[in-house]
Amino acid sequence: MAKDLVVVGAAIISDGRLLSAQRAEPPHMAGGWELPGGKVDPGETDEDALVRECHEELAIKIRLTGRIGGDWRLSERSLLRVWTAQIIEGEPQALEHLALRWLTPDELYDVAWLPGDLPVIGALAERGLEK
Repeated sequence: MAKDLVVVGAAIISDGRLLSAQRAEPPHMAGGWELPGGKVDPGETDEDALVRECHEELAIKIRLTGRIGGDWRLSERSLLRVWTAQIIEGEPQALEHLALRWLTPDELYDVAWLPGDLPVIGALAERGLEK
């Protein structure tokens, strides 16, 4: 049986706002909004992958502050693991995304989240964006 593909995501929170990122590709996901992150490479820890992905995608350094939930199923063969994070260096830049947007708690559902991210956004909405 094939091992699940692990995708990691960062709920980057600053001043009570959540950073959202609009996908540029692949075509069937382009325009949808997601939490920044990406695939875990072989031999890499989930946490290291998330720090690397945020540096590559957003040109920032982050510190992970806590896990949100457990494994969020994206498809039959892939799952999402999400951490809250704080920026420790840099300002986010849309290097691989169409756009970035900071969302207040009242704006969390103002963007068209990709289906895999929606349950995580619900969990964040319930617990609040204080950290």
